[in-house]
Amino acid sequence: MIRISQLKLPITHTRDDLKKKILKTLRINDSELLSWQIQKQSIDARKKPQLFYIYSVDVHVKNESSLKKKVKNGQVIFGKQQVKYSFSVSGTQPLMHRPVIIGTGPAGLFCGYMLALAGYRPVLLERGEDVDQRMKDVECFWNGGPLNPDSNVQFGEGGAGTFSDGKLNTLVNDKLGRNTKVLEIFHAHGAPQEIMYQSKPHIGTDILASVIRNMRHTICTHGGEVRFHSQVTDIRTSYSDNREQLTGLCVRDLHTGKEELLFTDIAVFAIGHSARDTFAMLKGHRLTMEPKSFAVGVRMEHPQSMINEDQYGEHYPDCLPAAPYKLAVNLENGRGVYTFCMCPGGYVVNASSEEHRLAVNGMSYSGRDGKNANSAVIVTVTPEDYGNGDALSGMEYQRRLEEAAYLAGNGKIPVQLFGDFCSNKVSDGPQEVLPQMKGEYAWSNVRSIFPEEIAQSLEEGIRSFGQKIHGYAREDAVLSGVESRTSSPVRILRDDTLQSNIRGIFPCGEGAGYAGGITSAAMDGLKVAENIAMAYRPFDTVSDD
Repeated sequence: MIRISQLKLPITHTRDDLKKKILKTLRINDSELLSWQIQKQSIDARKKPQLFYIYSVDVHVKNESSLKKKVKNGQVIFGKQQVKYSFSVSGTQPLMHRPVIIGTGPAGLFCGYMLALAGYRPVLLERGEDVDQRMKDVECFWNGGPLNPDSNVQFGEGGAGTFSDGKLNTLVNDKLGRNTKVLEIFHAHGAPQEIMYQSKPHIGTDILASVIRNMRHTICTHGGEVRFHSQVTDIRTSYSDNREQLTGLCVRDLHTGKEELLFTDIAVFAIGHSARDTFAMLKGHRLTMEPKSFAVGVRMEHPQSMINEDQYGEHYPDCLPAAPYKLAVNLENGRGVYTFCMCPGGYVVNASSEEHRLAVNGMSYSGRDGKNANSAVIVTVTPEDYGNGDALSGMEYQRRLEEAAYLAGNGKIPVQLFGDFCSNKVSDGPQEVLPQMKGEYAWSNVRSIFPEEIAQSLEEGIRSFGQKIHGYAREDAVLSGVESRTSSPVRILRDDTLQSNIRGIFPCGEGAGYAGGITSAAMDGLKVAENIAMAYRPFDTVSDD
């Protein structure tokens, strides 16, 4: 195979233009080209208003060895081998009971998917509702209805990422092909083919919901089982060879209130970053965990047209997607301020999951055609900021901020103009930038939510970003709070076999502290499934009770 990189074409090019570029680069005719596939596509706006697409493509040709002698071009790599993901079952230990996965966010869903296809017949437990009922519950809440603590933006089939931009890019160094495998699975279940090669792929909330539903059907078709409104309230253990071993899970049906003891040898805790009651339960069993750094801040909205003009130039063509951005700065006070989970053409959403506490997030549909761009603007906080030696101290810090946000908006999303944020006064209404939100909002004093050092850091960071994107620090940009669920405040420690100090418990994904987004969480789900398959053989139906 041949890999050609840095193929540059005008924004308005056609697929046939790209093919001609391949033929010209390799100096071959059409009959010698067997096949080609895009591996990466990105936009080059460094010389705006001149805009280009940049491609890397993989090519198969006739007589590659003879072509290698003729083509001397730094863009062309001969003999390129694509990393192919491999999932093998080599475990010999028998399972007395079906493996259980707690949580159906990307970590749990992808772990369950791989185990189901390999014959392990996993049981997936989800405290929230299936994605269709969940969407109804969330829409009801956004329209002024009551919060369902177990079916909301944080809890339910698909996890917190379901109500997001559906970004699928990751910074994880992927030597084993897990990233590509995750994208392949998404595509096989309804995501567009473009996610396979775009430099910053995304699905969008609308398509992601359908993909999740299709993955659940595949899991069930291959012997898995998905149980909704099923919350793990406790665990059961025994001691063997001087080590504590998981033996079962106490599960409550949140619709009927019925309790069940579900026996199992292994349980994957893919619980997500907001399963605060589960963290507390596990801490009570002396599961080894520690507080970790995360970040807190605000959502900031600007006109998407302003971002497009800055990124693409004043007279950009309509065919271009809504432009993203990513900004970061280190301040003199030692704090890092950066943007996170930027949503082009998106909405700010009420992402609360607890009564009398309020958190926000960002969301885009697949078309990214909303009027505003929004992004989290956040400040890193460490255990030194909130710590008291307790593993859950970061979680309690989040709660205090969310309580302050709830009070600031009187139960609605508190919003404030950036100019008023700097002046520390309540905003009395919008100017040119109108809030684009899912959920009720109220003009408030967002600054009052934060300790002054955090608020001052946000102000300085945003002013610094105004030097990088024209208009970013405009006084009528809309801030909302509080962005507190950027990542888990807890890490559940695991060993080389990916198990905790209690044998049989596999901490997994973002909630356990091992991921930071949809793709990295899904990849960690694959990783845990691989380790289970290396230790245990597929579940024997005869032993099922």
